[in-house]
Amino acid sequence: MTRYGQTVRGVTYQFDGLVDLMAKATPARSGDELAGCAATSDAERVAAQLTLADVPLQQFLDEPLVPYETDEVTRLIFDSHDRAAFQPVASLTVGAFRDWLLDLVPRADSGAVLTALAPGLTPEMVAAVSKLMRNQDLIAVARATRVTSAFRSTIGLPGRLATRLQPNHPTDDRRGIAAATLDGLLLGCGDAVIGVNPAGDSPQTCADLLHLIDEIRSTYEIPTQSCVLTHVSTTIGLIEAGVPVDLVFQSVAGTQAANQGFGVTLSMLREGYEAGLSLGRGTVGQNVMYMETGQGSALSADAHRGVGGRPVDQQTLEARAYAVCREFKPLLVNTVVGFIGPEYLYDGKQIVRAGLEDHFCGKLLGLPMGVDVCYTNHAEADQDDMDNLLTLLGVAGCSFVIAVPGADDVMLGYQSTSFHDALFVRQALGLRPAPEFEAWLEGLGMMDGGGRVLPVEPSASALRSLTGVASR
Repeated sequence: MTRYGQTVRGVTYQFDGLVDLMAKATPARSGDELAGCAATSDAERVAAQLTLADVPLQQFLDEPLVPYETDEVTRLIFDSHDRAAFQPVASLTVGAFRDWLLDLVPRADSGAVLTALAPGLTPEMVAAVSKLMRNQDLIAVARATRVTSAFRSTIGLPGRLATRLQPNHPTDDRRGIAAATLDGLLLGCGDAVIGVNPAGDSPQTCADLLHLIDEIRSTYEIPTQSCVLTHVSTTIGLIEAGVPVDLVFQSVAGTQAANQGFGVTLSMLREGYEAGLSLGRGTVGQNVMYMETGQGSALSADAHRGVGGRPVDQQTLEARAYAVCREFKPLLVNTVVGFIGPEYLYDGKQIVRAGLEDHFCGKLLGLPMGVDVCYTNHAEADQDDMDNLLTLLGVAGCSFVIAVPGADDVMLGYQSTSFHDALFVRQALGLRPAPEFEAWLEGLGMMDGGGRVLPVEPSASALRSLTGVASR
């Protein structure tokens, strides 16, 4: 293990290996303070960032932060690393890599260069460089990165912002879910996925919801995909039972121990991925998984230890979760950035920073990255903070965001962004829905040629039809 040191204004700071250095270099957040790995002062944080800037990228291939022998996520990261793709930056330090990325942004071929580079980057490398970046740097590089995926609609194209329509209901009431779905569709949302978090996680409940969403989708010929966000093992059983599954969902984290806390292993995820592929339900592409992450998930499960038992900072562990996602070629990945609570991201400033970091790291690793722009009511944050983050993510080229009725998820008990918020950021930044979904809206007279959603009242026959679907 390499020891690092830096002298700032006559004070020498020591860092015990990459684990300690990465944690101390991280912008302030409550989760790292809770874990006992954060810098104790701004001066120590600056010293750590100066030191990290001089660390060669190669060092992350020589010095694992989480032991290779005991962690299957580490083994995945190292065993799947593409040395050839890494070569353009192999000689750089973390600081020089930051400069290289920012120099690349204005070039016409920046998207293609970053796409080719992605398999050569490890999560620890992208986490490290993000710690040296201002918010505008994170936005500029993420905006230049191009990642697309497809199922029935295409996600991640330039100038597009997709939305997950999230019609959750505290009792899984079919009419309530159908009404919220109609509300979202009339406001131009749902092109990424119509995805329900079930209040009850029984296979029968999940099957009923999947049938409901699939019938709505097929009745109105909506070019989108459905998902019920249940455990991957439940979804595998539903596929075997012939239930209409589009996307296979799973929450994942950045260590083997944290994933075990979710009840999953890489082999189980692979089984789910192959089960989803076997159905062949996608018409545009074959990306069949939807995966969610969030800073602090490993710490909340006491599964955040690295080499020597030292705590690994939550942002680096979050980036490691993206290596798990990348292995299974997902249609969608999103960080539920403020969902876990102020113990991990204390206020609006920390949530905004974390959202931009997560989006940057996911995109740089080659993921179709979205963000649930959200917070809990006991955090020092409010909807103005979410407006700020949503707008910044729109500028940064975020692939999709979550949209819930009124920005208030009454089932999960947290605040997110609304259907109207998604309309705002599309209109303000000139963004459009996924092309297949946009054509569907235009065909129904719900969107004009300029990408603006038109005020449309649902017809009585449409309401009767939807009520009939929900009542079955």
